[in-house]
Amino acid sequence: AAHLEMEDNQITLVNLEKGLDNPAFSTQVPGTANAVQETGSWLGSGGLGRGAQVHLLGLSYLCCVNLPRKALHPAFKAKRFCKAHAKAIRKVVLGLLCVAYLCYFAAACWLNFQRALALVVLTALVVLFTCWSLFQKHCGAKVLQLLRPCRKCFQKSWPWLKWLLCVVLLGGLVTWLVLDTGRNPKQLISLAGFCFFVLVLFACSKHHGAVSWRAVFWGLGLEFLLGLFIIRTTPGIQAFQWLGDQVQVFLGYTTAGSSFVFGNTLIEDIFAFQALPIIVFFSCVMSILYYLGVMQWLILKISWLLQVSMGTTATETLSVAGNIFVGQTESPLLIRPYLADMTNSEIHAVMTGGFSTIAGSVMGAYISFGIDAGSLIAASVMAAPCALAMSKLVYPEVEESKYKGKENIRLSCGEERNILEAASNGAAASVGLVANIAANLIAFLAVLEFINAALRWLGEMVDIEGLSFQVICSYVLMPVAFLMGADWADSPLVAELLGIKIFLNEFVAYQQLAVYKKNRLAGLEEWDGNRKQWISERAESITTFALCGFANFSSIGIMLGGLTSMVPQRKSDLASAVLRALFTGICVSMLNACLAGLLYVPREVTDCVTFLNTTNFSSTSYPTYTCCKQLFASSVLGENGTLSFSGAWAGVEESVPCLIQCCGHYNHTVCPG
Repeated sequence: AAHLEMEDNQITLVNLEKGLDNPAFSTQVPGTANAVQETGSWLGSGGLGRGAQVHLLGLSYLCCVNLPRKALHPAFKAKRFCKAHAKAIRKVVLGLLCVAYLCYFAAACWLNFQRALALVVLTALVVLFTCWSLFQKHCGAKVLQLLRPCRKCFQKSWPWLKWLLCVVLLGGLVTWLVLDTGRNPKQLISLAGFCFFVLVLFACSKHHGAVSWRAVFWGLGLEFLLGLFIIRTTPGIQAFQWLGDQVQVFLGYTTAGSSFVFGNTLIEDIFAFQALPIIVFFSCVMSILYYLGVMQWLILKISWLLQVSMGTTATETLSVAGNIFVGQTESPLLIRPYLADMTNSEIHAVMTGGFSTIAGSVMGAYISFGIDAGSLIAASVMAAPCALAMSKLVYPEVEESKYKGKENIRLSCGEERNILEAASNGAAASVGLVANIAANLIAFLAVLEFINAALRWLGEMVDIEGLSFQVICSYVLMPVAFLMGADWADSPLVAELLGIKIFLNEFVAYQQLAVYKKNRLAGLEEWDGNRKQWISERAESITTFALCGFANFSSIGIMLGGLTSMVPQRKSDLASAVLRALFTGICVSMLNACLAGLLYVPREVTDCVTFLNTTNFSSTSYPTYTCCKQLFASSVLGENGTLSFSGAWAGVEESVPCLIQCCGHYNHTVCPG
């Protein structure tokens, strides 16, 4: 257990068990050192020879430590065994977990396959990506070596092949647009708006001759394909609807914590206790996912797709891909070590990505308002390639980037040591965000009310009644709203929301949009005198996409403050590019809205005869309103006061009773006075 060394007439004890990690397993027994020292002193004064002294001193030490060392031998052996066979033990544990999961998976599918369908899809995705990773690791180099001749042949043919591919794609797009817009000509307005905004951004380009059209067309193409899949295809609609429903269910778990802290009454009636705790919960979950590496994996996969297709650098692509999930100041942290050496064009792309998207945490708050979760998720995903493309259109690359062609950019990770610390840090970090949102809402709504009061006072001086900030925005931005695809009757309200989003923030705008949506779903009259109470479903979808972004004037300070703290030496470059990035971010959201208007498909009309015959008229809803309007349109009042019906209501016995019920809720000329 120990041996003795003689160094310059000094006797030292050298422990053979070096590298003890845990101090609790120390072989030093209380009083051992003093006992050995006293024994050595006694022996030294006794006149014994030096060899005898050494022998007796060693025996006394071994007697003191022999018993605890024997007790600790099993622990040392177990520790050595675990270290020596760590890989084998890890494989055995993983194997047992896989077997247990397979048993659980088989039982779930056997009991109710329809109920376990989501589990099957998730398991298939995990298995697919795992197999692909293993294939790349073990066979990737061999496959690339085998495909090298084909790659060389493809590279030789690419100069003329790419033009052929462009012609085919352009012809297919034009054909599809002609056939699709023929059924709904309103879509042509959104298409014209899309082209208009792209031309405006090109006109504002810093270097017209240096634009990388590959990045522009690939970015817009990816945005279009994502929109087509999400909005038009049945699998895309079902997938994002399911994802939105799961997000709503997941965010509903916030109630367990907020009701315990604040009580049920507060979280049901007061906005601050209803929506803001969701941000705390979402931030905590995101921090856990970052600790586990899930978010880094997702961001790397998305950025790889964008980088390969668009030809952008790894750093700017990673930051823009990160903006799908996190905010405008958190995403640059992923590439913080590289910010100092990035070109001005790359810095502009990072800022544009931050302005064009929203953070996942505040998305949860918007969903709690009643905004469609699937549309918010789709808007954030579609904004990433569009933001990168428009950034390269407005601020093309004219410098030599240090990171061009580099694929292995390392993502910075957190410093948490375990999952509990990650959860705690995520929740604590959200406190500042929640306080910032609450303070901004108080300040902006108060400032807006003050501005409206001042404008009303100024308007009354010249006999203009009801002048307000919203009214001014509704007139100034009405053409923009119409170009995005909103009906002319809905354009003033959509323009009003755009103005609130740009000049105040999107939080206030989404809150107002939620009010319009609740009014529509409640079946209120569309017009209350001269005031419109809600907008159509198409206008709601377009507005949801248009508001999805942090591009507002209040975000300039947040963006500059966050980036300047990371790279203070680039302060002048950041300040010179921020307004251009803000304008680009605003246009990116509008391009997304145009695409939503182009691809929007009206929902199928309910069978109103069956619906009104079976509905309970004690309350109203949007289907009740639309069916009553259809019944009013089918009613014909004759000159002698006779009432007849046309269309689907012709010959229906329940037409008159349904008409009387509808007249109880809505006003129309056919209703009795």
